[in-house]
Amino acid sequence: MKSEKETPLPSSPGGEGEPKTLETLKVSPRSDLKGVSSSPRGGQEGVIIKTTGSWYVVRTDDGRLFSCKVRGNFRLRGLRTTNPVAVGDRVVIRSDGVKSDGTMEQHSSLGTQNSSLGTQNSALGPKGRFQNEVEKELGTRNSSLGTQNYDGVGLITDILDRRNYIIRRASNLSKQSHILAANVDQVLLLVTIAHPVVSTTFIDRFLAVAEAYRVPVILLFNKTDLYSDAEMQQMQSLVALYRSLHYQCLPCSVLRGEGLQELQSLLRDRVTLLSGNSGVGKSTLLNHLIPGLDVRTEVISESHDSGQHTTTFSEMFRLPSGGDVIDTPGIKGFGTFDIEREELSHYFREIFQIGQECRFQDCTHTHEPGCAVRQALDEGRISPSRFTSYLSMLDDKDEDRYRKGY
Repeated sequence: MKSEKETPLPSSPGGEGEPKTLETLKVSPRSDLKGVSSSPRGGQEGVIIKTTGSWYVVRTDDGRLFSCKVRGNFRLRGLRTTNPVAVGDRVVIRSDGVKSDGTMEQHSSLGTQNSSLGTQNSALGPKGRFQNEVEKELGTRNSSLGTQNYDGVGLITDILDRRNYIIRRASNLSKQSHILAANVDQVLLLVTIAHPVVSTTFIDRFLAVAEAYRVPVILLFNKTDLYSDAEMQQMQSLVALYRSLHYQCLPCSVLRGEGLQELQSLLRDRVTLLSGNSGVGKSTLLNHLIPGLDVRTEVISESHDSGQHTTTFSEMFRLPSGGDVIDTPGIKGFGTFDIEREELSHYFREIFQIGQECRFQDCTHTHEPGCAVRQALDEGRISPSRFTSYLSMLDDKDEDRYRKGY
């Protein structure tokens, strides 16, 4: 790999004990972080811990679990998304006067009917038809504590303001987005040098989106026990690159237990989004972090050296040592959404800093004379892989490009 000179850079937003992000980093206020309401405030507050697209599991602040549906047509202001409610969202629910199919009693008032699963009409059976339906779709697993039935059914009436979220372009609708999770303290992005190969373009796209929403990212280089000498050298080069940009990197082997003690200290008492390509070891890591969870795992495809989806829906789990981790389905490509072309360079730390020296303030670093970024690239002060990732994201205005596996 070409030798690259290190350029002092700001840390990831929110990082502790590191330099702060440049004050000139332009991040505009986002109206889509504001909550929405379909009714006057009232009911119980809680957090979304699992979604399937039609049903949501809410853990209320007193520790109870409710299977809920969304009331009305929730669409956050200024954001076109396939899932207006995501795991990690703080919400308000109503459980009184809610029928077992998730709709309100037509003539009931608050307190008239409680559709707790333990008090269903005997004609529906011991557990009730509703719980059978919910268990089929949502399952009954909720944490390392084992199987637990839901305490009732409710309606989500309010979505409270978000601190942040991680978003990507929806895989099947080019003009809509998909929210991976909301209100997270950090992201743990699992990457592998081999088995499967995770491209630097995927890593850089994820980092840029996290930078845009000021969410710190930890890069976990997993499966070190499988690497050849050449692959170990490649991993060490990437670790050196991203550490020079002030991203926290942690080599790890879940099977050998290497790096896990440090990882657990990083996760303690925080809400962490677990993400990465299929097959990088997210489920295996979860099973180690939460004994008894028993998340299904799959072997890597020998013909394509790629992973297979084992997680179908996003879900939040409590960690025994404190904190929460949000497991998400494996993703192949990471199409960007809601990042304007002229602000993209702000989310590549080294390009943003060196770009201050460009002759033109609106330099895109592609063709303009007097471009300090291209000069730094020629001098080895900017990684060619990072610049390639930046150019690929500039091309995202081509509606079909994001569909390719980066």
